[in-house]
Amino acid sequence: MSDLSKYRNIGIFAHVDAGKTTTTERILKLTGKIHKTGEVHDGAATTDFMDQEQERGITIQSAATTCFWDDHRFNIIDTPGHVDFTIEVYRSLKVLDGGVGVFCGSGGVEPQSETNWRYANDSKVARVIFVNKLDRIGADYYRVIDQINTVLAAKPLVMVLPIGIEDDFKGVVDLLTMKAWVWDDSGQPENYEIQEIPDDMVEKAKQYRAEMIETAVEQDDEVMEAYLEGNEPDEATIKRCIRKGTIALDFFPTFCGSAFKNKGVQNVLNAVVDYLPSPTEVPAQPEVDLEGNETGNFATVDPNGPLRSLAFKIMDDQYGALTFTRIYSGKLKKGDSILNTFTGKTERVGRIVEMHADSREDLDSAQAGDIVALVGLKNVQTGHTLADAKNPATLEPMVFPDPVISVAVSPKDKAASEKLGEAIGKMVREDPSFYVETDPDSGETILKGMGELHLDIKVDILKRTHNVEVEVGAPQVAYRETITQRIEDSYTHKKQSGGSGQFGRIDYIIEPLEGDESGFEFESKVVGGNVPKEYWPAIEKGFRLSKDKGVLAGFPLLNFKVTLVDGAFHAVDSSAVAFEIAAKSGYRQTIPKCGPQLLEPIMKLDVFTPEDHVGDVIGDLNRRRGMIKTQDSTPTGVRVKADAPLSEMFGYIGDLRTMTSGRGQFSMEFSHYAPCPRNISEEIIAKVAEEKAKK
Repeated sequence: MSDLSKYRNIGIFAHVDAGKTTTTERILKLTGKIHKTGEVHDGAATTDFMDQEQERGITIQSAATTCFWDDHRFNIIDTPGHVDFTIEVYRSLKVLDGGVGVFCGSGGVEPQSETNWRYANDSKVARVIFVNKLDRIGADYYRVIDQINTVLAAKPLVMVLPIGIEDDFKGVVDLLTMKAWVWDDSGQPENYEIQEIPDDMVEKAKQYRAEMIETAVEQDDEVMEAYLEGNEPDEATIKRCIRKGTIALDFFPTFCGSAFKNKGVQNVLNAVVDYLPSPTEVPAQPEVDLEGNETGNFATVDPNGPLRSLAFKIMDDQYGALTFTRIYSGKLKKGDSILNTFTGKTERVGRIVEMHADSREDLDSAQAGDIVALVGLKNVQTGHTLADAKNPATLEPMVFPDPVISVAVSPKDKAASEKLGEAIGKMVREDPSFYVETDPDSGETILKGMGELHLDIKVDILKRTHNVEVEVGAPQVAYRETITQRIEDSYTHKKQSGGSGQFGRIDYIIEPLEGDESGFEFESKVVGGNVPKEYWPAIEKGFRLSKDKGVLAGFPLLNFKVTLVDGAFHAVDSSAVAFEIAAKSGYRQTIPKCGPQLLEPIMKLDVFTPEDHVGDVIGDLNRRRGMIKTQDSTPTGVRVKADAPLSEMFGYIGDLRTMTSGRGQFSMEFSHYAPCPRNISEEIIAKVAEEKAKK
């Protein structure tokens, strides 16, 4: 049986282009997993194995791999940085015990770093920080440390100092041993020497070491008392204190280097072993019963416990569906039958494989603490719990955001039409932030996702991976509707057609609800039995089902409350169906009187531009109805943060590159819904009416 204290389940996450995949490649090279390092810009990185990843030089789906360092087993997941694929980061962090946050030495804390850091905080994942690209022009380790403090409100614990910067970056000073690690110019990671600290850095190293020790000893009262009396703790004690504080998320050990130049990566690997938790040192996952109520039990990491595992990613390839699974408790053997607690059906495990990007090794069994892929599961989706059929329990399910953008696709010919359904079924299983529906009026297939790039990639995968040729319509924005006024109203549903009829009367109030984006509330204040209690759920159901279609243009209705105040029933003719119909008809009657209003998705923008183009960029954002929030100067340009409606942002990357001579960059994520200006609202409603008339 494996020694779980030697396991490290870690993820590597950062903003797009901060060097995550390059860092992963260096880790694989150093641990002997690969013999030739692949470069992202050549499209040859091991973990970027999709065609779309190699062409665009970005990571789209998280890749899993296993390697060994200092007799410890690392299960590593390299995650995407682009905002359209944050769902990949979220679900990976959910099953990891620790992470390496990579920050660019010149770019600093970028917008996607903030989102990923927030996800990691939510999932309570211990992290070490690696400030990468210190060989780049404009790199400044100390500025990035400040930004981690101010922007992320996190406490970096400085463990190393850089020797030289930009072109002169040679190595790092290790504050724990007070020695310098200096690499030569061969570019080989193993070509380094451990030397004395350069004379001009001794004072600075002493100052930072003292700060490091002061922070570390706060984790242990006895060590702290001894330190205050002048007894400096030994190296093992300092490491123990740092480990305790890292796992408690009190601070984050911070390292630096240049992954591309093979400098400083060993220190990060050592830190993963020394400071990040093993599977047994993280809080146990809470269990819920099959109805979703907490049982008070926890899936403790124990190979001898009942099986508890979480499917966190589905990937289709030529051998069938691979289900990436984190085992929290128990053991799993090839050929076992396990229960999917979401569907209530048992699944048979055909094969268990250990993944290395897109290649695999067969295993006979796996145990608590392992991250493996299972082959042969039929109806498992991301977030499903796989448990012992004799002792079932569900782990906390994952929650995914709603899509904000859609495109219509139609197959080019009959052959494509037959393949389209099957291909889309596989893609939906793989990506829970990708939704597909059929337009009931036109019969078109509507793809919904998190952004333009997200849907671009999906269409590309349809064409290349699944060989389905499709025509793609213009992107559509996911508008919503809401109400602005409180109305009291009444509706009577009465139908007589021989025999028993249908009767239900409801008196109700519909009013706007503040706050929650998807808000709908139902309350009954009926007293005296005018509407018997058994009909209340049917009335709520009637309103809840109706809210999916607003009265202005058929978009879902948000943020309203229905209060049932009175009504009437008939001893023979009343039924749950009669009251449900009354609620649906009441919705159609009353919502138009409540001042309905169109809402549009507002995106949070983070735009980087060289200084001499700031005026053009801000002017352009204003024309797009953008609200500028902040402007921050950086050594290489200006970061502009703004809110802007999604409908105005299509094709923005092309315009930004034109304005900034190709040097501008931006990222965008959904922020909230806000009321549409009247002129735009009227245009949208007219357009929807016109499209309906055509159909």
